[in-house]
Amino acid sequence: MSLAKSVVATRLAIRRGLSEAEAAIYIGLGASKFSQLVRDGRMPKPRVIDNRRIWDVDDIDAAFKALPIEGEANDSARPNSWDDLIP
Repeated sequence: MSLAKSVVATRLAIRRGLSEAEAAIYIGLGASKFSQLVRDGRMPKPRVIDNRRIWDVDDIDAAFKALPIEGEANDSARPNSWDDLIP
């Protein structure tokens, strides 16, 4: 018996790859704000599978942790963009 993709997706607690809308929801933002963060380098660029853009949860987590924390002094040694995190 084969299950439909939509049925399987609802049974998974979290998927490794997320659409742009799902990635935005994952970090608690709307899609347009998430797109802005991707453009300015504060969130990672997507991976590409054929013509689909997919965000890796691990990449999003790393970028989210690199965001400044309210009330803490900015550490100049801390990377300011996702591109700075890539070796």
